[in-house]
Amino acid sequence: EHETMMLAELHETGKLLSTTNKTLNDVYNEFLETSSQDYQENTITNIKRQYKKYVMSTIGNIPIKGVDYALLQGFFNKRSNLGYETNKMVKRAINLALNHAIKVGYINQNPLRLVKISGKEKKKDCDPIILDSELNTILTELEKTNDFGYKAYSIAIQIGKFTGLRISEVFALDKNDIDFENRECVVFGKGNKERPVYFDARTKIHLKNYLNSRSDDNPALFVSLDKPYNRLQISGVEIRLRNLGKRLGINKVHPHKFRRTVATKAIDKGMPIEQVQNLLGHSQIDTTMHYAMVNQNNVKESHRKYVA
Repeated sequence: EHETMMLAELHETGKLLSTTNKTLNDVYNEFLETSSQDYQENTITNIKRQYKKYVMSTIGNIPIKGVDYALLQGFFNKRSNLGYETNKMVKRAINLALNHAIKVGYINQNPLRLVKISGKEKKKDCDPIILDSELNTILTELEKTNDFGYKAYSIAIQIGKFTGLRISEVFALDKNDIDFENRECVVFGKGNKERPVYFDARTKIHLKNYLNSRSDDNPALFVSLDKPYNRLQISGVEIRLRNLGKRLGINKVHPHKFRRTVATKAIDKGMPIEQVQNLLGHSQIDTTMHYAMVNQNNVKESHRKYVA
């Protein structure tokens, strides 16, 4: 019987799949060990969190060859009470494991491609951008302290404010990436795509002062306060900003808010959407449109200018 199945498999796919008893968890761990470096750090962090919480102890111990459409659709049907974005991230985590299984020859097709997910729509944030007054309050508070780490976060936020970089891209920068003379730097974003971004004179001065105060030889642009002076991590700035925002009475302070603010301001001031797309490093212009909140007053003025 086993030989018959192997021949059928060879006839259908043109190749024999490797014999394995590995579970979905095993394959997921293989993916992390061999391919996680190809993705943004915060993406892998989110995937790990969702996989551990929702997949590992439910369907994770099922043999990879037994993970089929019916199993996966039933799995997601039971989780329709979760948020849609959460289910989307869970699906992505499973998808990465299954694609790895195809790559190494454990399975020949991905059953997840036909699976539909649902879930509760997240309420839209009523204040998705950060006001200049709020940002200045945060920066002033960060700069007041003698804490070396806070000063690094302050400058990182300023860079994010003017460049629109993802916080993961800011912390991935090296000192050699910075061109002080032209006030710009080259960043490698998602898909390892290279793009130039620009910062202002104030950020230049603060950044130079920060670098001159360091005694380490780490090539990273931002490093921890204590030895061995490791590159700063995303989680650190997210936690500090959240706590600082609560203390200052500023709602939902998060690094990504600065990026959305850059997109919104750029469009409000007339920057062509294609240039905003390039600035943010988006492969699809639709993503850029979702980022920016349209100012209704600008719509009214444009209507008067071009239509009325």
